[in-house]
Amino acid sequence: MNPKRKKRMAFVVAIVVAVSVAVGLSLYALSQNINLFFTPTQIAAGEAPIGQRIRAGGMVVDGSVVRDQTDLKVRFGLTDHVSDVKVEYTGILPDLFREGQGIVAQGSMNSEGVFVATEVLAKHDEEYMPPEVKFALDAAGKTAGGDDIVPQKSGG
Repeated sequence: MNPKRKKRMAFVVAIVVAVSVAVGLSLYALSQNINLFFTPTQIAAGEAPIGQRIRAGGMVVDGSVVRDQTDLKVRFGLTDHVSDVKVEYTGILPDLFREGQGIVAQGSMNSEGVFVATEVLAKHDEEYMPPEVKFALDAAGKTAGGDDIVPQKSGG
């Protein structure tokens, strides 16, 4: 092979290697930022991976909020009215956070089956419900209040 072709071949190989490294790093970065959504029923069934960052959504269980007196740690239950999950959060909760309201929390599952939240997002008005929470409740056949969804009769 002549020297001119060797230079071209080395150049092409270098470009292919550089592009492969860039694509590999991009895919790795994206995989670290993916937030999978799980319902309390899926978490209780063991479908949520331990230690991986996920989002969980549902309704805050009435009477479950326990605030630590010495720091900002809060424990509460999250439900889709089929299963409940224990949640721990350290920080200041949103002003709209309260029992019986829909929330979405970001965090990870620990080995004891507790969802350790790093961020809690509450709905911003009385009519709004996060789409993931609405989907989870619809899948469970429940309303936000925990009542069964009554199927609509078709007129005929």
